[in-house]
Amino acid sequence: MKTIQQLTPHSADIGQEAALAPLDNISGAFLDRTESQDAKLKQQFETRLVVSPVLTRQLVSFQANKNRASYRWFKYKEAFSAALVEKLLQERGILNGHILDPFAGSGTALFAANGLGLDSTGIELLPIGIEIIHARQLLENKFRLEDFATIERWRSMKPWQSWPTRCTLGVLKITEGAYPPATLLAIERYLAALANESTPVQTVLRFALLCILENISYTRKDGQYLRWDARSNRGQSAKSFNKGIILDFDLAIVAKLEEISGDLPPLDRESRLSIDNQQPIKLGQTKILQGLCLQKLQCLPSNSFDAVFTSPPYCNRYDYTRTYALELALLGVTGDRLIALRQEMVSCTVENRTKALLEMNPDWRVPVETANTQLLLQAILEHLNNQKDRKLLNNTGIPRMVEGYFSEMACAIFECLRILKPGAPLFMVNDNVRYAGASISVDLILSDIAEKLGFQVPSITVLQQGKGNSSQQMGVHGRAALRKCVYIWEKLQ
Repeated sequence: MKTIQQLTPHSADIGQEAALAPLDNISGAFLDRTESQDAKLKQQFETRLVVSPVLTRQLVSFQANKNRASYRWFKYKEAFSAALVEKLLQERGILNGHILDPFAGSGTALFAANGLGLDSTGIELLPIGIEIIHARQLLENKFRLEDFATIERWRSMKPWQSWPTRCTLGVLKITEGAYPPATLLAIERYLAALANESTPVQTVLRFALLCILENISYTRKDGQYLRWDARSNRGQSAKSFNKGIILDFDLAIVAKLEEISGDLPPLDRESRLSIDNQQPIKLGQTKILQGLCLQKLQCLPSNSFDAVFTSPPYCNRYDYTRTYALELALLGVTGDRLIALRQEMVSCTVENRTKALLEMNPDWRVPVETANTQLLLQAILEHLNNQKDRKLLNNTGIPRMVEGYFSEMACAIFECLRILKPGAPLFMVNDNVRYAGASISVDLILSDIAEKLGFQVPSITVLQQGKGNSSQQMGVHGRAALRKCVYIWEKLQ
């Protein structure tokens, strides 16, 4: 392994590819201050910030799940891979006990831990994540032979094609007109037809539909928003984008039902798991809690988990309520509820308002104060607020978002420390970000906060290949490689 200094060139060298806009004296002074604090913090973690040739982009992203049974059903782009969970838990010898993922997403950490024999608890706010996890639990534990037979009948007979009624598909303002007319008709007939099946079959049929919505729509998930194809006639924003083939509904849903059935042959759970090993495999159990992470964490007992494995929302302005709007609309989320969900998320979008953390829990005074006195973070906020005051930021909500993100994450870290058993590890996948020319070392800031709250920080493992910046950032401030890391912290014995 190499240290980060051996791998990463100086920012001045990286920036040779882009013509830099000259900085005024005031902006330059603020950036110098952030770079000075960043260098001090990097020196503090110098021996623990290690580049690993084993960690790849595929391993720390959804890419490694694309060809893996069950994990591939729903393309949850923000997920890490099951292989990463298995690798790190096995390396630490964590093969029994109970793990927690406070930002469960589609449940990758939960199901991968179950496969190793661990029980798992997840916390997830968005209904789409809850629906994915519930569908997988149902399919892998409770789906009967006759249920699989019904799915096969749907795949072969396509009952929706001749169904006489329609079930109106929920629509949000940002999803209106998302499907070709013939596709919308097929979706609504499909929904009407599935209402006549048993509850387990309804759940799986609806889940299969969720899995294909993007592929049969005019949209593509694109970070902060849904990107619209020119064929949608959505206006100026869509006029130059072509997403390629928009799949036919019948072909897409039949293929998805076939994939689900193929990944899970209609056997009882114990038999299915023992096919390769000729003996039953003991799997762990999963529990999922729906709601705001910070609220749910407070309800968990102290010293009760053997590991935390998670990837929180990044501080990158991505709005999951927008990118998953098609799926949320199908699940009955209304416009008002969508806005509420956006505010309940950890602050990661410019629309997030400041949360009253100390009203939620007075004991969080310690983590909030720890974030408020973190020197690099405060230098970054001074720079961003100066840019805001001088009308140089492209969105005035950025400083509030960054400040809220680290305060809320400090509280989440505080609670994770409380619920872990002594000596237990926390694994976190996260990205660094960049705003107004300031590279924000999320890895170092969060690790410093964790250390001050009582964690040990044995290592911050860095991918060899850094992450790029937005074209807007590169055009003004030049190109700079941003670290993508897996943090490993330990609760003191």
